[in-house]
Amino acid sequence: MSAVVQRESSAPVSSRQKPVWLPWVAGARRNERDAFGRLHQHFARLVHAVIITKVPAADASDLTQDVFLLMLSKLPTLEDDQAFPAWLLEIARNRAAKFLRDRPRTSSAELEEEPQAPDRSGWPDAKKVLLALQTLPETYAETLAMRLIEGLNGPDIAERTGLTPGSVRVNLHRGMAMLREKLGLSPKEGDE
Repeated sequence: MSAVVQRESSAPVSSRQKPVWLPWVAGARRNERDAFGRLHQHFARLVHAVIITKVPAADASDLTQDVFLLMLSKLPTLEDDQAFPAWLLEIARNRAAKFLRDRPRTSSAELEEEPQAPDRSGWPDAKKVLLALQTLPETYAETLAMRLIEGLNGPDIAERTGLTPGSVRVNLHRGMAMLREKLGLSPKEGDE
């Protein structure tokens, strides 16, 4: 598997296809609303996936919008437009961290907002899955959220993050194994 990753990542930059979003970054620098809108449309699910792995789901949408406002104000500081996806996701991680630092502390009793109906299916509910996802290492949690929550496929994740397709596959495979373990599911459950 590492040979595949190595081959994909060793291709010269000139032989790689120019990212579709690169002209939008330049346009956003020139304050073109259409370019900003295209960047938002292309990257919003990615940013949301990163944020939802760190903060309560109810706050993720507002924070996603905050990230794009921050991006617009900080865009002049971006030195290399090719680094835009990694730079944007770092803004998202920092915004989530600031949100968690600044929010008032709540007791564990306050965290249980509503009584839950008994689970009769034998499968964990979405809230349990999200909480388990938030305990995984960042790389796996973010990639899984992009796939499971935002519905992005492997090539889309690779294109938007700058990861190689092989790295995305490895992150999804290892992350899913860790998630199943955290949820108490056997490795074959959920493969159907």
